[in-house]
Amino acid sequence: MATKKQIEKVLDTIPDPEIGISIFQLGLVYNTEIDKKGNVRVLMTLTSIGCPLFDQIREPIVEKVMALKGVKNVEVELTFEPPWSPDTMSQEAKLQLGFA
Repeated sequence: MATKKQIEKVLDTIPDPEIGISIFQLGLVYNTEIDKKGNVRVLMTLTSIGCPLFDQIREPIVEKVMALKGVKNVEVELTFEPPWSPDTMSQEAKLQLGFA
């Protein structure tokens, strides 16, 4: 059965299509959950409400997380509460983008 840590490791390999930095390092992923039946839920946001790239991000999330052992279903839920800000980025992402 896949673990939350494994799911997060996979999410760390998925780059934001515009910025080229991991969606996990950018702080776009707010939460991940997996139940005993193998259903995964990823709660995430985008850098802006008008960002048209959700499908380009959602598709690799579903594909890569589904490849983990024991995963039966992947739901990616989009939220804008709270809104994304550069404060949610990892130190590594801040350095890459010149925020630190």
